[in-house]
Amino acid sequence: MMNELIDILDNQNASLVIRDAQGEIHTCHGRGVSDLHHILHNTPQWLKDAMVADKVVGRGAAALMILGGVRQLHAALISEQAISFLEMAHVKFSYGKRVPAIINRAGTGLCPVETLTAHCTSPQEALPLIDRFVSSLPSSC
Repeated sequence: MMNELIDILDNQNASLVIRDAQGEIHTCHGRGVSDLHHILHNTPQWLKDAMVADKVVGRGAAALMILGGVRQLHAALISEQAISFLEMAHVKFSYGKRVPAIINRAGTGLCPVETLTAHCTSPQEALPLIDRFVSSLPSSC
């Protein structure tokens, strides 16, 4: 089942693929944590007991998945900070490549969400920081 999600992630140039508890597949093509944040706040049932394949998972994305109740995750790239959150929450996960931290798109420093949540000790503590960050982004609509 996870292999199908990974294939969709790789072959459809998706950034996030979710198989919800009812078996429906949802594919996203956004950047960063925006899609996960939107789903958590608008269609949280997609995340509850879901299987997820994601291109890049840092601490922020891991926090959103944990808060949404994701059951299993495969990340093409995952940060050590994300792994610590996932292990704490007992979320089953696999990954392609593990890195100390997620780097920003320009390659000049840490991902902004990784920086924002660096001192958070729980997903609940990270959520308001991610909420503020996402609300500061330009709307894609």
